[in-house]
Amino acid sequence: MSERNRRPRLTHCRPTKPTQDGPRVGAGGHYESLVQKAVVTGGAGFIGSHLCDALVERGVDVIVIDDLSTGHRSNLAHLQDHPRVTVHELSLPVAQTELVPLFRGASHVFHLAALADIVPSIERPLDYVRTNVDGTLAALEAARAAAVPRFLYAASSSCYGIPEQYPTREDAPCRPAYPYALTKYLGEQAVSHWGRVYGLHTTCLRLFNVYGPRSRTTGTYGAMFGVFLAQKLAGQPYTVVGDGEQSRDFTYVSDVVDAFLAASAHPNGGDVFNVGTGCPTTVNRITEILGGPRVHIPKRPGEPDRTHADVDRIATVLGWRARIDIETGIAHLLAEIDGFRDAPVWTPETITDATRSWFRYLGGSSGVDAA
Repeated sequence: MSERNRRPRLTHCRPTKPTQDGPRVGAGGHYESLVQKAVVTGGAGFIGSHLCDALVERGVDVIVIDDLSTGHRSNLAHLQDHPRVTVHELSLPVAQTELVPLFRGASHVFHLAALADIVPSIERPLDYVRTNVDGTLAALEAARAAAVPRFLYAASSSCYGIPEQYPTREDAPCRPAYPYALTKYLGEQAVSHWGRVYGLHTTCLRLFNVYGPRSRTTGTYGAMFGVFLAQKLAGQPYTVVGDGEQSRDFTYVSDVVDAFLAASAHPNGGDVFNVGTGCPTTVNRITEILGGPRVHIPKRPGEPDRTHADVDRIATVLGWRARIDIETGIAHLLAEIDGFRDAPVWTPETITDATRSWFRYLGGSSGVDAA
């Protein structure tokens, strides 16, 4: 049986503290950085708002650019009157005459603005190209025109498609399986290209299955934890895809923020790093931790049975390694569960309807297998 098709055998593992000397200081996985003034695109979103918090805590002036299409002002409400934070409601791409003045004087650009989720990317691919590719190009050109020294990009591990090897290294082949994955990978390629051609100091972080408070709760069927927590609040069973033995490298948002801070001080440009725990967890295990009944729905085409980051490179080069294990992360998430009360409650029937395009274009057939 090939490695691609083999059911992963998981061993018990936990994130551990970095063993290399790196930019980490103090306890709790905090990293010092060289950031003085930062532009954070997508700063009102899930990861972006947590990154803004960390930067402000370090005395950094933060300029947030977000069109609030998927982000929320409520994610930044606690920073609304902070003297170091300014928020600009803009969509990328936008005219350079509007963007360059906002970038001028910044030491770093953290480009997190993007459209996410698989199904809408299948249904509206050009919107994803405009935001995830053209928007990235606009940010790169503004950084170049404003002479911003460093540009960090939130890339996606979805670029690997269904990997041939686990854990998956950064030099593994990239085979994006749907438009979201493709557009995020094209954005990554553009960032690396601008670094090579124009000398922009760039770093790309391929994020694995990020979860935590403030994660998306839009009307689009998507991120698993948002779906499960809304179902838990409503007393409904968790909708588990397939047999639930598929595993994901769930990475807590504070660890991802620490990875960006570590990368912000990296002296070398042009690098690409995986950001994950290196410890996949099955969906069945997630439901055990959350507690409650589950119902099974059909496995979807184009999804890997496993995501598993090889994190040796980022640990060696940046001194970063995830510190939050899945049990601790879910405990933090459950403490903030009220933030998911307005999320839609998905059922097997509504999921079937919402994923018709997925099955139509990526193969297979839809239908509910409740158990």
